[in-house]
Amino acid sequence: MIHKLQKIISLCEQEGIALHEYFLRTEVEEIGDTEEDILQHMEQNLTVMEQAAQQGIEGVKSRSGMTGGDAKLLAEYLQSGNALSGSIYTRAMVYATAVNEVNAAMGVICATPTAGSSGTLPGVLFAIRNHLNLSRREQINFLITAAGCGIVIGNQASISGAEGGCQAEVGSAAAMSAAAAVEACGGSPSQSGHALAIALKNLLGLSCDPVAGLVEVPCIKRNTAGVVIAISSAEMSLAGVKSRIPVDEVIDTMGKIGRMLPPALRETALGGLAQTETGLKMAKQLEESGHIDMESIFGGGDHV
Repeated sequence: MIHKLQKIISLCEQEGIALHEYFLRTEVEEIGDTEEDILQHMEQNLTVMEQAAQQGIEGVKSRSGMTGGDAKLLAEYLQSGNALSGSIYTRAMVYATAVNEVNAAMGVICATPTAGSSGTLPGVLFAIRNHLNLSRREQINFLITAAGCGIVIGNQASISGAEGGCQAEVGSAAAMSAAAAVEACGGSPSQSGHALAIALKNLLGLSCDPVAGLVEVPCIKRNTAGVVIAISSAEMSLAGVKSRIPVDEVIDTMGKIGRMLPPALRETALGGLAQTETGLKMAKQLEESGHIDMESIFGGGDHV
């Protein structure tokens, strides 16, 4: 696969094909699987996402007890008709929260691109699919486009919170979702690139600071906010707004910022919200209840 997204975009526009067509073709060539095999695998992924979303909306609780039930609250709020941001944005928030709460509850999810950012992409897709009357194949195309963009981001920068902070997880997820949403709306590959860049640059520098080292607080709510950034970025691009910084430069910058972040802000729970008075109190309570081993998180050697 070509490692620069702008080169992929230019190739697609020269050939008159969509991003998902390029990524699917490349997957067939590089992996050796048939197109049918890849589509079937994506169908399985989509089904897992749907099941997780439904489970989360019905209500789950994490083993730590720190999180759970917020998706149900958001769903009830949406049903009340009082949502300020309109049905699509709030619906996306419901689904994103639901899937990530299932992840925190040790349920089955699809990493998109990671478990900690697994709510953002399905949140966007499930919020827009009925509005756009997307067929099952078009939903799978959405996943293929998002996955291809995620591979490019991972190759150029990172999708790991431990390596690049939460900008590499929720930031990447929002960027992938924005690009795929543009294509689902009939936008051009170039517009998908601008949407990706706009989404990612609005999450640059986001730390990864999970309370008690668990992928719950603030991770779940960052997925919820991620869908809003993804959809608004897609809207801007579809309106003709362009990222002044080229997409590959934005991706490269995310990688550089990730390398600049101190270890305390890269999934170690040694800084940020994890080290607030309340965060430390929550971690201590979990240790005393036997849910976590504080020594495994904060002790056991020097941190550099």
